[in-house]
Amino acid sequence: MLTFLASIMILLLGYFIYSKVVEKIFVIDDDNVTPAYKSKDNYDYMPMSWWRASLIQLLNIAGLGPIFGAILGALYGPVAFIWIVVGTLFAGAVHDYFSGMLSLRHNGVQFPTLVGKYLGKPVQSVMNILSIILMILVAAAFTSGPAQLMAEVTPLSFMTSLIIIFTYFLIATVLPINKFIGKVYPFFGAILIFMALAIGGGLFFFDNPVPNLTFTNLHPQELPLWPLLMVTVSCGAISGFHSTQSPILARTLKKESEGRKVFFGAMVAEGIIALIWAAAGMAFFNGTHGLQEALASGGPAGVVNEISKSTLGSFGGVLAVLGVIILPITTGDTALRSSRMMLADLLKGVNKKKENGRWTSMLLVIPVALPTFFLTQIDYTFLWRYVGWSNQVVATVMLWTATIYLLQNGKFHWICSVPALFMTGVVSSYIFYAPEGLSLPYNTSMILGAILWGVIFLWFIFQLIKYKPIYREVMNVKSIN
Repeated sequence: MLTFLASIMILLLGYFIYSKVVEKIFVIDDDNVTPAYKSKDNYDYMPMSWWRASLIQLLNIAGLGPIFGAILGALYGPVAFIWIVVGTLFAGAVHDYFSGMLSLRHNGVQFPTLVGKYLGKPVQSVMNILSIILMILVAAAFTSGPAQLMAEVTPLSFMTSLIIIFTYFLIATVLPINKFIGKVYPFFGAILIFMALAIGGGLFFFDNPVPNLTFTNLHPQELPLWPLLMVTVSCGAISGFHSTQSPILARTLKKESEGRKVFFGAMVAEGIIALIWAAAGMAFFNGTHGLQEALASGGPAGVVNEISKSTLGSFGGVLAVLGVIILPITTGDTALRSSRMMLADLLKGVNKKKENGRWTSMLLVIPVALPTFFLTQIDYTFLWRYVGWSNQVVATVMLWTATIYLLQNGKFHWICSVPALFMTGVVSSYIFYAPEGLSLPYNTSMILGAILWGVIFLWFIFQLIKYKPIYREVMNVKSIN
């Protein structure tokens, strides 16, 4: 229990201290006119209170990610706490802050457009495709699971449940952000927080205490920590999906100083939620072997349901069912919303004319909604495996995008380049080892991953040399002033 409580405290302190360091390096200016006012269209661009934006951001980036991912990560034991804390503060929150603030500085553009500006058009072309594929995979994965549960707990069939969910998607995705998302999603975000706090309080009354830190890999199947843990627990530590969601709220901020609360703060909140569910998974089932058996019989949804019922009684059961249905659906719909924005950026502003904008948006939903619907027909676990790697590749590219931005402006780039190098190592080795990748032997995968990492590292050294004169010039100006 001590390790768990210390982890919570470190995340809270990290928000109050490190977030201000990151903000100081970025350099905010509340005199800048934000996209919410500069491009106000009462559709995607419109001012919104920071607390409402924070709850929506939390719901958009989280859903069931920090619950299901954390429970699966708990199989590795308390060492998962380290990744959640370190990943959240020094990678995930920094990633989310820069993806949101760079979008805000560039009039609310989506992630691929930012990539094109700082990493070049060829990389942007790849990220356009990969990002939209990721959105489709996320939407499909976060639709199939809820539809299956709806079919189990209601008289509705799986197909009927899918049609209902997709009808909602089409409506919510094209409505102005303040009509439904702005009004209802803060309430759903509050449900996510309430579930976590209730389970967190219940941890003190479980029969088995939360285990303290050990660096031993406790996974029952002895799967290696590196790099699997860093992909298994993504939304609770760092997730590229967040870089596609942050621009949605970047178009609503009233001033730049709100970015720290909305982007950095929501990620820290998600990290705390992940810690709570990881701890619950370890303690409730008396260790990783018991958790493995529970996952084998009921999957992550069954684990959430059992913990919630035992902790909160019948009310907890209802809450768990609502959470497992509602939370992923809201993530799925914002995935489609952001993919619609990506297509609009890709088509170079076809949505600029306000009188045609909403009809254009409706049409842009179709190319992503149709493949999403067809992908819901295949196995959920198969979908989720491919979400994992593509998700972390997007996160890595976003960190490199932020690194180049800092280098070009002569700022302290290490807050982004160090986690970028780390995540490059993760995705480089994972794709060679994972079953959904090349499924090579572990040692071979690590060697090939190290070679690929070395190539990226050489490119990074070249960037340092390229932008060194700019850094020196900025430092000279600061010393003179």
